[in-house]
Amino acid sequence: MSAWIEEDDLGRRWLRCFDPRDGSPGESVRCTAVGELASQLGAAQRAQLEWSSQPIGERRRVVQAWADRFLARASEGVRILQEEVGRPEGEIWPSEIVANQGLFKYWLDHIEELMNPWPLSLSFLEYPGKSGRVELVPKGVVALITPWNLPIAIPLRTLIPALLAGNAVMFKPSEQTPRIGAWLVDLARGLFPEGVLSLVRGGAREGEGLVRCPVDHIVFTGSVATGRAIGRIAAETGVSVSLELGGKDATIVLPDAKLERAASGIAWGAFAFTGQNCAAVERCYVHRSVAGPFLEQVLAIASGLRLGQDIGPLVTAAQRNKVDAQVRAAEAAGGRVLCGGQVPERPGFWYPPTVMVDVPEDSALIQEETFGPILPVTVIDSEDQAVALANASVFGLTASVWTGDHAKGEALGRRLKTGVFTVNNHGFTGALPDGAWTGPGDTGGGITSSRFGLFSLTRPRTVVVDQAPGRELWWYPYNQALVNTTRGLVDLTRRGGPRLQALQSAVSGLINRWKDVK
Repeated sequence: MSAWIEEDDLGRRWLRCFDPRDGSPGESVRCTAVGELASQLGAAQRAQLEWSSQPIGERRRVVQAWADRFLARASEGVRILQEEVGRPEGEIWPSEIVANQGLFKYWLDHIEELMNPWPLSLSFLEYPGKSGRVELVPKGVVALITPWNLPIAIPLRTLIPALLAGNAVMFKPSEQTPRIGAWLVDLARGLFPEGVLSLVRGGAREGEGLVRCPVDHIVFTGSVATGRAIGRIAAETGVSVSLELGGKDATIVLPDAKLERAASGIAWGAFAFTGQNCAAVERCYVHRSVAGPFLEQVLAIASGLRLGQDIGPLVTAAQRNKVDAQVRAAEAAGGRVLCGGQVPERPGFWYPPTVMVDVPEDSALIQEETFGPILPVTVIDSEDQAVALANASVFGLTASVWTGDHAKGEALGRRLKTGVFTVNNHGFTGALPDGAWTGPGDTGGGITSSRFGLFSLTRPRTVVVDQAPGRELWWYPYNQALVNTTRGLVDLTRRGGPRLQALQSAVSGLINRWKDVK
């Protein structure tokens, strides 16, 4: 649902929601009072201590029960999600239900292995009687703030590993999707200790209030401007933060690509989720030798997509207006619309799949994240030109290369400044639970999914146990025997050192180290 915030006579803030499919009003949702966040945090901190003290097998059992409820009530979640963001049912099931079934399974299957401590390498000669390990421990209370475009999948990427690792989470879904966020939390009710997973609802004021709470870690997915503001607050308070701030994904079609597959995959990558996806194809670079037939196939697909059946609405009127403004500006700068490009005369926040050519590289449609169903296609003459144009972006989330030569595709992909690249596919990799989801530049550098995402939700703790009975070599007092011993140890290990002399020096030093010390 589209939403705005109003205050009632008692000063309470409410989300007034609207169905983006027809603009009709939906239910209103009360925002969390900022003044209540401190007590909510206190409950989370107490619950986290209890939760993290439970064996990891018990935490797995609880999260498995949460997963079982998620699947049993999936149809309910699909219905709510349709009402809130208007996406077609055929798009929701694979991306928000089936993919998250796999997400639950991955973490439940691998969390114990990934949380296992690893031993320290301690030399018996230098550290006699000692053993040690590095273990992962939860950070504590995690503040999670997520957007509306994938309002089940994006939160679960953090919620599942964070909770399994022993954290508590204060979860703020987007103000555009307050009901589906509440549904995820409601599924967990009665399973976790009270306070381990709690809900914060509202807009920017409530989000800022959450970020300013003394939490232990912040995970944010959203706009660059908001992410930078959160980063500044986190820097002031010393809280660690993970930011995923979007993308402007490029795709490159080489002369030897299978054009039917490339056109189908790129059309899906550009128009799925109505383009409201940080991994959407927003720039397409096609070699001149295949540009004509490629465009023919893409246009056939785009013009055949049905609003409501294949393409949902944009989530708000403001987002639709932003998309249309970028198209109009690109047209004014010389770009040509080959299909779509006009706001349809129907209720709701719809925009048709749109294909454009001749869009200048300095236009907002090429430089800024669009988050709409627009595919600008640019003709290129060489791989080097394609790489240069693809890398000419402040974002670096994902990219794709389409070619019949897989080795060449990989080699070209490695020249792209992104966190993810694919050969002969695009946009599905965010659903891979063991694939790191990240990117440089204005994409933010945060990491979700994979063991690397788990590392950001935990902190390493080094543990050393000493069973040596005597004094340490390096303890006071410092004397010549200590110097002889340590110098001999260095000479023993360095290449080309006087090994016999070094051994004699080390042994003599050890014998005499404590000889005259009381």
